[in-house]
This record gives sequence, structure tokens and C-alpha cells, in this order.
Amino acid sequence: QVQLQEAGPGLVKPSQTLILTCSVFGDSVTADNYDFMWIRQSPGKGMEWMGAIKWTGHTYGGPSFRGRMSISRDPANNQITLLLTSMTPEDTAVYYCARDTNWAVVDWGQGTQVTVSS
Repeated sequence: QVQLQEAGPGLVKPSQTLILTCSVFGDSVTADNYDFMWIRQSPGKGMEWMGAIKWTGHTYGGPSFRGRMSISRDPANNQITLLLTSMTPEDTAVYYCARDTNWAVVDWGQGTQVTVSS
């Protein structure tokens, strides 16, 4: 069974950069045909897909995050990393890492709370 575990600072100040990691247990982050994505849920809102890194290494993101988001992977540590710059209070959310194959999500992390406040 594959497990995903997100980790991050919890609290960031406005204008700072957020870095979250997703540690993967039970399979490789480079496994064929498995993509990883970041999804968040802000207070009172639905789930928002942010972006993904495909098993090929190609990355793509939602238009709301272009220019301030990057997703990468570290095979040596078996982690997926999310970097989000210029944080604002509107970025306060629970951030989830998920894994999918053939367009179906098969694994979720437990989520990590990120609060943006001075």
C-alpha cells in the first residue's frame, strides 16, 4: 500500500514562499504511469486542483498559479515538492498531495494546514 505524507511550515507570512513536501512510501515517485498532484481546500470552499508532475517528469499547473508555482520531484528522497511564492491570506488552506493513474486518484495524503498571516 502506498502512503503519502505532506509536510510544511504550518504558518507563513504574507509575501513569503511556501515549500511543501510530499514523502512517498511504498513506491517510487518515478513509477511508470503514476502522476502526482497538489490539491488544496480553502476554508468554506471546494477542492482546488493546483498542478501536477507526470511520471515522465513533465509538470503543468492551473492558470491561477502560473508564474508563482513549481512542482518538482526528488527521486533520491522519494519526495514531491510544491513551491508557491508570494503567499497571501487567500492561500490559507489544507494542502493535499495525491497520486493518480489513468486519470483516477488512487492515493491521498492526510493533508497539511497552511495559514498565511502576519
